[in-house]
Amino acid sequence: MRRMASLTPLVVLLFLAEPARSEERNRFADVLALQEAVHESIERAEPSIACILVSRSEKYRAHTPAQPKAPGRLGRFDLDRALLTVGRDSPEGGSLRRLDLSNPNNVPESYGSGIVLDTKQGLILTLAHVVRNATKIYVRLPGGHGSWADIHAADPRSDLAVLQLINHLPNLKGLKLGDGGKLRKGDFILSLSNPFAAGLRDGSPSASWGIVSNLRRRATAVRSDFPSQRNAKLPLYCFNTLIQTDTRMNLGCSGGALLNLQGELVGLTSSLAGTAGGETPGGFAVPLDAGMRRIIRVLLRGEEVEYGILGVYLMKSDDVPEGHVHITSLMNGGPAAKGGIRGPIFPGSSVGGGDFIHSIDDTPVHSNDDLFLAVSLQLAGSTIKVEVSESPNGPRRICSVTLAKFGSHDLQPIASRRSPARGGLRVDWTSTIFDSNRGIEEGVVIREVLPGSAADKARLQPGMIIKSVDRQKVTNPAEFYRAVEKANGPVELTFTKLPQGGEERVTINVK
Repeated sequence: MRRMASLTPLVVLLFLAEPARSEERNRFADVLALQEAVHESIERAEPSIACILVSRSEKYRAHTPAQPKAPGRLGRFDLDRALLTVGRDSPEGGSLRRLDLSNPNNVPESYGSGIVLDTKQGLILTLAHVVRNATKIYVRLPGGHGSWADIHAADPRSDLAVLQLINHLPNLKGLKLGDGGKLRKGDFILSLSNPFAAGLRDGSPSASWGIVSNLRRRATAVRSDFPSQRNAKLPLYCFNTLIQTDTRMNLGCSGGALLNLQGELVGLTSSLAGTAGGETPGGFAVPLDAGMRRIIRVLLRGEEVEYGILGVYLMKSDDVPEGHVHITSLMNGGPAAKGGIRGPIFPGSSVGGGDFIHSIDDTPVHSNDDLFLAVSLQLAGSTIKVEVSESPNGPRRICSVTLAKFGSHDLQPIASRRSPARGGLRVDWTSTIFDSNRGIEEGVVIREVLPGSAADKARLQPGMIIKSVDRQKVTNPAEFYRAVEKANGPVELTFTKLPQGGEERVTINVK
């Protein structure tokens, strides 16, 4: 009995130590599980990450066959053909060889990253500033295979662009899209990109990981680059759109993939902080939330992004109670006025007395910037719910508003697919030519008349307003194209010449 009693303390200590070791083993197993999740996410996404090599040299023009005059149509560079014109051993031949971005030994003057989204069409998503003013683009994927690329569509306002590979590459793998709108501060995230063009030879992207440091951030340093721009004309990254991360972002990371632990794309990384003099240890990413995904779908179709406009003028934030948005006037004939939002009609009337705006589609707005962003992320023709009241704390009501198109911004988009020219006509929203004296005209504005077409022979001109097709009113381009498509032959157009006004009619064949 005495011997057993002497062993009892040791047995007790061993019994107490066992749970501690078990807990430690469990923690280590959790770490290994997290590491395995990281491995799987990287392996799943890596084949979809591209290294984008960009040249802005004008030397290609003298050695490239004439291309159709279309923005973004950059074409290939045929080095052998170019060398035939100057001689392979000439000094100029050496200069031409350095322009061949398909040669993995040539270091490009500019570079970035991209993500395969559409494998059938060979479409690569990236950031617009990566390919701004490019004269040639080459895309290299993991494994070293690659292709010259055209700009399928680019939208500087969202800083998004889609490239199209010129050559068909077999076994392309697209990346699954996640929901960047569900990210929370502190979420683990991964990034795959090509810092300093590390993947220019083999296309292999570099991995980094960290957490979401913050959400709804703005690139404040960049906003000062647009001192004369009104809010409605600023790029979206000047508003509270960006994800802030502590993952390392260097030059070349722009357009890379921000991934969740399931390997889904939740954002596009940007080295914006580094180039703008901001927080270089971390960086920003454009979120793939509902608004940005709407924009991406338009770009994948090769079309121009048509941003919505509400048609309101706002009181300066310093002049209203904190957290409120106050309308001082409305665009005459604009979406807000038609949707029942109240305020003095512009021009005329006194300033003030308009509604307060509280939310857009149930998303609260607490500042003028919130409102600009909420409307900008909706497209022209969208119908939104606007919650308003006559006083800051008064009873609220819901107005249904169909947005018109915002126009006349200085950020020029690129679109490879345009609306068809019916009868030689291309039309646009009249809100794009808004005049404060007349307001927004009813109808559609003629944007282009093709030479020699039926419209040209009828002496229709850009800037004229078409009011109706076969006596049926049209209020936006979609209605116009549907009406002429339905006619499929001669149609009667009622139009107005600005600024003198007065309606005229003409019959043209739109077949």
